Amino acid sequence: MKTYDHKSNLGVLEPIPTDMMPGGQIRGTLRAILFDIYGTLFISGSGDIGISTERFRPSDALSALRQHYRIPWSANQMAQKLFAAIRDQHQRAKAAGVAYPEIEIDRIWQQILDWPDMNRVREMAAAYENIVNPTYPMPGLDQTLRTLRRRRITMGIISNAQFFTPRLFKTFLGSALQDLGFSRDLLLYSFEFGQAKPSLDIFRRAVDQLRLRKVPPASVLYVGNDIRNDIQPAQTVGLQTALFAGDRRSLRLRQDDPACRAVTPDLIVTDLRQLLEIDLRADGEHA
Repeated sequence: MKTYDHKSNLGVLEPIPTDMMPGGQIRGTLRAILFDIYGTLFISGSGDIGISTERFRPSDALSALRQHYRIPWSANQMAQKLFAAIRDQHQRAKAAGVAYPEIEIDRIWQQILDWPDMNRVREMAAAYENIVNPTYPMPGLDQTLRTLRRRRITMGIISNAQFFTPRLFKTFLGSALQDLGFSRDLLLYSFEFGQAKPSLDIFRRAVDQLRLRKVPPASVLYVGNDIRNDIQPAQTVGLQTALFAGDRRSLRLRQDDPACRAVTPDLIVTDLRQLLEIDLRADGEHA
């Protein structure tokens, strides 16, 4: 079967401005920056990774995807099967004591499609995500990452993600994460933990890795777009925080959540390039 051209569904997205203004203050000098991905480094058409929401609209692109892979169900039926399988796994994980469970989307799709070839499953899953959740780099992303790399700033990621998420950097920026300056031991994705943000476990793993580098939590900035999933857990483990408020699609202030009303980020940034104005200190190798 001919390989599906997932890039045919890629297009340019622009952030939708919010009414928030940049501001705030960092305490002392920072030695590392950790990032969320969807809605922070990349514009997300759905406002988050596609499998995290059941908002769904059929499209010609999904019809073409179904035809290419000879999937017998309608687009609506595909979505219903997907979310039913995710809900079932979440329920079983919560019954086992996991407060914020995460799935592995390739295994979910393999269960639904009953295809033995995992490479084919992953190709289809990545193409499906590109359609239901188009992504595009936030303005200034390439400049920001490459400048931080030149300054030898330690960088990492804590993100709700799937196997296809790291590919965004190669697809849009032409470089893998480590080539952009990210440290291998600080690339922390929810699907590898079986837990999603706002679970503290993934943040604590980052703190443990940073301590091995003798980098205290208070000298680390975490940048994310969601008060509950990003800012609150990052502050709980002692990190300084920046709320990315550059795109209305993904900004999550969680004002209806009583637990988040008193949570205040150290910084508000509306453009990633504003991070280059912070007092940062180089901290060694990106390996």
